[in-house]
Amino acid sequence: MANRTKFLSRLIGLYCLLTALIMFVQKEAMVEIEKTFVHNPAMLFILGILTLVGGLAMVLAHNQWSGGTLPVAVTLVGWIAVIKGLVLLIPGMTVGLWAYLEYERFYYVYVAISFALGAGLTYGGFRQPPVSYERRDEGRLAA
Repeated sequence: MANRTKFLSRLIGLYCLLTALIMFVQKEAMVEIEKTFVHNPAMLFILGILTLVGGLAMVLAHNQWSGGTLPVAVTLVGWIAVIKGLVLLIPGMTVGLWAYLEYERFYYVYVAISFALGAGLTYGGFRQPPVSYERRDEGRLAA
């Protein structure tokens, strides 16, 4: 498994786990933040740009559709970030989607999805040691 896949799965996995845990214990605050955020076009635009850049970086660095579940999962997260970034750049679409998904009603379902994704990616990323970056000069003649 490539080091890039392991790094990204660890990064995304730990991010999802930690944010899910924070969201689990801070429901009222998080729902209020989301309500405020969704109705603030300037913040949505900034978040959309950051999410789009992050998603594009992941897709350009790691667009692997084979090699097992972990590489494909990391690639899917990158593409989902690209789509999310584009949606966030259209404020009316974000408000409608937020209402359609009934964020407050299904809050713990969304937290559980983030936690499960984080647990799977973290486990997959840490289950094998990383490939060594050491340069091997075996077989070279000394001058």
